Amino acid sequence: MKSVLKIVPAACLAIALALGAAPATAQQPPAQPAPTPGAIAAAKEILTLKNASAMYAGAVPGMVEKVKATLIGQNLNYQKDLNEVAPIVAKQLAGRESEIGDGMVGVYAGEFTEQELKDLVVFYKSPLGQKLLTNEPKAINLSMQVMNAWAQNFSEVVASAFRAEMKKRGKEI
Repeated sequence: MKSVLKIVPAACLAIALALGAAPATAQQPPAQPAPTPGAIAAAKEILTLKNASAMYAGAVPGMVEKVKATLIGQNLNYQKDLNEVAPIVAKQLAGRESEIGDGMVGVYAGEFTEQELKDLVVFYKSPLGQKLLTNEPKAINLSMQVMNAWAQNFSEVVASAFRAEMKKRGKEI
């Protein structure tokens, strides 16, 4: 959930910046045909098999808390009121996280053909596909640990290289 809370505002900001920076006369890419109902159904099934909704299940309450914290920071005198209003807003907006899922379906249905999506469904239902669905989160987590360890070690290599080059210039850092 925390990763979604970090990604959603950043993604919104990136989209807003991209739209604001694009010239009004910029050429649009050629329109792709609308996904077929079969492609949409297969994309939904893939995302269900992958349990994608777990990634954004807490997006609405998380965003409400994030906005509340920002508003409290800007309006300290209203902290009590904002704390009281937050559950009301969260209740009013409950379920809106499904918009993320709908958007993801659109992405999958736009990036893959209907047949490719159907083939993916068959794959994810196969023993190897099931193993991938089960083990991929662990593999991704372990891969992130490898990347983080590498980055930490490599940063020392880079820092040593900087120190060596600066020492050649007679400057100790």
